[in-house]
Amino acid sequence: MYSKTKIAVPIFKKNKKEILKIAKEYVDKGIDIIDLRIDAINKPTPKMVKEIIQEINFPIIATNRIQNEGGSFKGSDEERIAILEASSEFAEYVDIELQNKTEDIKSIVETGVKTIISYHDFKKTPPLSEMLNIVKEELEIGDIAKIAVKGNTLKDTIDILAISSKCDNTIAISMGDLGSYTRAIAPKFKAPITFAALDDVTAPGQIDFETMKWILNLNIIDADKLIK
Repeated sequence: MYSKTKIAVPIFKKNKKEILKIAKEYVDKGIDIIDLRIDAINKPTPKMVKEIIQEINFPIIATNRIQNEGGSFKGSDEERIAILEASSEFAEYVDIELQNKTEDIKSIVETGVKTIISYHDFKKTPPLSEMLNIVKEELEIGDIAKIAVKGNTLKDTIDILAISSKCDNTIAISMGDLGSYTRAIAPKFKAPITFAALDDVTAPGQIDFETMKWILNLNIIDADKLIK
């Protein structure tokens, strides 16, 4: 029994040539989805990014992360959203943060592309009730909810597992070494996507792709079958 959770691997490179080279290597290694970090590209334009996605010709998450959620994009909000709108024509998913303006999120959703509505906190794990409300709001807007927060205690990581157990179509991650196991255990909660790393590590606690692939494809009997 193989995992239905797809492994996404980020590309965080400055120029088109590097991106295309790395993308081919990643596809050859057997990844499921490329998380294209547009915010890493030097002076990206809608035309350039659309061409990159077309040339890669592989399932892609178009991510243009805002700075206060760990991103590197240096342009205006208008430029950032325009790039995501252009990406939507060929990307498998567009990742857009919940804290964006309502009209900006709506403009992406209305393109018809599948969306990942995301929330990141690189300092702490909010209370469980607050995180559940965040995920609920994300799922009301887009196709997949994503919440990635810093795990400072074991309880923080367990709260993330609670999110995974209660919420469908949700990527719930406890960032950092303490919570790295939440990435590997994602298939047990039927998470649609988990994130691993090859060349670029874009969040603390990301597991190496080959290790993640091995873990996710272990033929483990489900606990409910054992109970029977």
